[in-house]
Amino acid sequence: MPISSFPVFGASDTRSGFGDGLLHVGKQNSQVVALCADLTGSLKMDKFKQQFPDRFYNCGVAEANMIGVAAGLTIGGKIPYTGTFANFSTGRVYDQIRQSVAYSGKPVKICASHAGITLGEDGATHQILEDIGMMRMLPHMTVIVPCDYMQTKLATIAIADYPHAVYLRFGRPKVPIFTTEDQTFEIGKAQTLLNGSDVTIIACGHLVWKSLEAARVLSEQGISAGLINMHTIKPLDEAAIIAAAAQTGCIVTAEEHQRNGGLGDAVAQTLARHRPTPLEMVAIDDQFGESGTPDQLMQKYGLDTPNIVAAAQRVIARK
Repeated sequence: MPISSFPVFGASDTRSGFGDGLLHVGKQNSQVVALCADLTGSLKMDKFKQQFPDRFYNCGVAEANMIGVAAGLTIGGKIPYTGTFANFSTGRVYDQIRQSVAYSGKPVKICASHAGITLGEDGATHQILEDIGMMRMLPHMTVIVPCDYMQTKLATIAIADYPHAVYLRFGRPKVPIFTTEDQTFEIGKAQTLLNGSDVTIIACGHLVWKSLEAARVLSEQGISAGLINMHTIKPLDEAAIIAAAAQTGCIVTAEEHQRNGGLGDAVAQTLARHRPTPLEMVAIDDQFGESGTPDQLMQKYGLDTPNIVAAAQRVIARK
């Protein structure tokens, strides 16, 4: 698809995509229930709460208990969606997720907002940058990081009937909406946004839009960049990665996460096993975040368009 084929349909936060998707799936399936750790407004779960008050549970500031309750509800056939900040959804309750959800094989949908450094002014204690790695290491856990409002809505709907535990990661800031409601969203199947011949960029979450901007800049420089939206980190679409490596001979990964344990690590493992290929990673370099606006932090920590362009230029030179 040519770069010019991506119009922007306004802007919205991905957490609103979750809220609207939750309401939609709640209307479709009476077994869907929602649990929140006293952050109903921040997680955009208000509409579900108002329409289905008997299927909404505010567990208070007791995230570990929320996960345990959610796991128990699956035994009765319910489909529980839990909601709180990504830091509290993973770091604070990792033991409960490991024992009561992953090890026990319970299909809880762990929905996490305010992930990464785009949480902004709340600072390092809330800006979890390790969560993708933590969750993808758990057996039987699916990890999904959609790119915009619409894809987050569709992902929220898709996981309702998915028979495994899911970690769904999204954010607070408004970002461009550039995918459409009629897109095909398939868990574990990457979305190819651009075909290229010189380099492939593989991105997830907020960095997909930044990567699309980078592809435009590279095109102006005469460089043909492919772009894959790897919205599912686990199960990983290894076939798409191997095909991209064969087509362009070098890869850049881009993510709002630590370099260790995230998308870049997953892609590197695939390439090492199946097709060794030059690789550059755009990610947080073993640091905690700090307070600042999302744009300031993305620039300071190298998660912006110029840094993706520079990574593409470096990796091409290594071919």
